[in-house]
Amino acid sequence: MDKKNALRAGAVAAGTTLMMLLMSSPALALTRDDGDDPGPGLSVIDTVGLYVIIPLALFAVIAGLVMVLDKSRKKA
Repeated sequence: MDKKNALRAGAVAAGTTLMMLLMSSPALALTRDDGDDPGPGLSVIDTVGLYVIIPLALFAVIAGLVMVLDKSRKKA
């Protein structure tokens, strides 16, 4: 009985995903709008720095502050 329920759940999930993909419209990113003034593109280094390095650095700073300022440790 568990295999039947798992198969049914998988079929429903796959069907839902397929219907969402078929019903969604394209983003129309190729057509320019009035007043659209895109800036210059990012280089690979800029992209990696912006979306990888900076979030990891922020995570490390926040985690470090939490560990340093943690008051729940008992001082022996």
